[in-house]
Amino acid sequence: MSKLRKTRFATDADIEIKGAYTPADAKGDATPPGEFPFTRGVQPTMYRGQLWTMRQYAGFGTASESNKRYKYLLGQGGKGLSVAFDLPTQMGRDSDHPMARGEVGRVGVAIDSLEDMRVLFDGIPLGDVSTSMTINATAATLLGLYIAVGEEQGVPAKDLRGTIQNDILKEYIARGTYIYPPAGSMRLITDTFTYCSREVPQWNTVSISGYHIREAGADAVQEVAFTLADGMAYVQAAIDAGLAVDEFAPRLSFFFNVHNNFLEEVAKFRAARRMWARIMRDRFGAKSAKSQMLRFHTQTAGVTLQAQQPLVNVVRVTVQALAAVLGGTQSLHTNSYDEALGLPTEEAARIALRTQQVIGNESGVADFIDPLGGSWAVESLTDEIEKRAQAYLDEIAKLGGMPAAIEKNYPQKEIERRAYEHQRAVEAKQRIVVGVNEYVMTEEEPVPVAKIDPALEEDQVARVAALRSRRNAAEHQRALKALDDAASGTANLLGPIVGAVKAMATVGEIADVLRKRFGEYHPQA
Repeated sequence: MSKLRKTRFATDADIEIKGAYTPADAKGDATPPGEFPFTRGVQPTMYRGQLWTMRQYAGFGTASESNKRYKYLLGQGGKGLSVAFDLPTQMGRDSDHPMARGEVGRVGVAIDSLEDMRVLFDGIPLGDVSTSMTINATAATLLGLYIAVGEEQGVPAKDLRGTIQNDILKEYIARGTYIYPPAGSMRLITDTFTYCSREVPQWNTVSISGYHIREAGADAVQEVAFTLADGMAYVQAAIDAGLAVDEFAPRLSFFFNVHNNFLEEVAKFRAARRMWARIMRDRFGAKSAKSQMLRFHTQTAGVTLQAQQPLVNVVRVTVQALAAVLGGTQSLHTNSYDEALGLPTEEAARIALRTQQVIGNESGVADFIDPLGGSWAVESLTDEIEKRAQAYLDEIAKLGGMPAAIEKNYPQKEIERRAYEHQRAVEAKQRIVVGVNEYVMTEEEPVPVAKIDPALEEDQVARVAALRSRRNAAEHQRALKALDDAASGTANLLGPIVGAVKAMATVGEIADVLRKRFGEYHPQA
C-alpha cells in the first residue's frame, strides 16, 4: 500500500473523509429540483432560466463616492446593488458624534439622513434594481430612508425590491453591531415583518446571516445550525406577534459564507435547504412552498483572504464562487483580492465581478441543474452535515431556543472553540494556507491599495451640521415625538420611522429615541 499524505483526512468541519465512496455511503435525494424538500434547488430549472444575481457589495466614504462605484459596477454588468455602511451608521451614531471620529466612511458609506440617501442612489432608478443593505440595529431606519427615496423617484413602496439584513441575533453571537437589548431589537424586526407585508410586499425583511457567524470562526456545520436556529427564533417571534406564517415567511431570505473546502460547501447548502423546508412545514405548519424554500445570497469568505501574495486570493475566490453556484445560490458577491489590505480598488472589484461572469458564461456549469447531486461523496456529506447540525438544534432547544442560548453564551463558546482549533491546526501546519505557513515568499511585489481621504469625514460632518440648521424644526420635533409615543406603547414603529426620516431626522436621532425607550445592550463577560 502506498504511503498517504496524511494520517487522517477530514473536512474543515472535522467530518472524516473516507477513501472511495460507494452507493452504500449515501441515501441520496432524488426529489426533483423545485420540489420539497428542495435539496437539489429551489427552482426546477435553476440557472437555465436566468443566472444568479451578481450582487457586488460596495460602500465607502461619502454617498457621492459610493454612488460612483455603484454606477461603475452596474455598467460592468452587475445586476444588483449591495450596500456596505460605515460603523457609525450601523451603530446609530451620526457622523458628528464624538464616538464616530476616525470611523466615518471607513468600512462603508456614511448615511446620516435622507439627503445622503438621495445622493447614494442619484441616477439609479430604484424601480429597476434590487438593493441589498447589510444593516442590522438600524435596519428599520435605513429601510425607511430607502422607501422615502423611492417615493421621491416616483416608485411606490409596493414596487421596491431588495433585502435588509435585519438579523440582530447573530450580532449578539458573532459581530457586535447591536444597540438595544434583545427584546427591543426583536420588536423592531417583527414590526418590520408586519409593515412590509402590507406596504413593501416584494421586500425581503430579514437576511438570516450565517456569513458573520462563519467569519467569527464557526465551521460549516455550526454555520448551518446557528443560522437556522436564528431563523426559527424570528419565525416564532413573528407568529407570537400575530402574523400568519404563510403571510411573512415567503419574504425571509438567508445569507451564507462559502469557504475553500469545495465539496463540504456544496453539501452545506443542500443540507440547509432540506432542513429549513422540514422545519417550516413540520414545526411551523407552513403550507406554501415559498414559505418552505430556503433562498439565499452567498459571499465568498473574507476571513480566508490573505495579505501575503494577495493575487492568490483570486484563486480562492474562484473556488469559493464555483462552490456557491454548484450549491444553488440565488445571488453572489465575490470578494476582491486586495480586501486583506484595504477597501477594494476599482480594478480588483472588476476582476471579482468578472470571476462570476466567467463561471456563469464560460464554465458551462450553469447549464446543469444540481450537477453534483448523486455524487456519493456529496450525498454522504449532505447527510452528515444535516445530522450534526440537527444535534446542535436539539441542544439549543434544550436551552430554551436561540435567544436563551445566546444569553447563556452557548453558540459563542462553540464558535470560539472551533476558531481556536483552526488556528492551532494552521500553526502546526496540519492545515496549509498557501503563502502563510507554506510556499512563503520573502519578498513580494506590492499591490495598489485604496485610501480614504480624511477630508471626506470633515465634509460629511459639515453636511450633518448644515442639515440641522436648515430643516423645519417643528416638523422634526413632531416626528420624533410620534416615534417616542409609538415606542412607549405597542404601536408599529415603522410608520413613525418613515415619518421621521421624511422630516429630516438623522439616523442617530432616531436611534437615540429608541435608546431612551429600549435601553442599550451590554454583553456579559
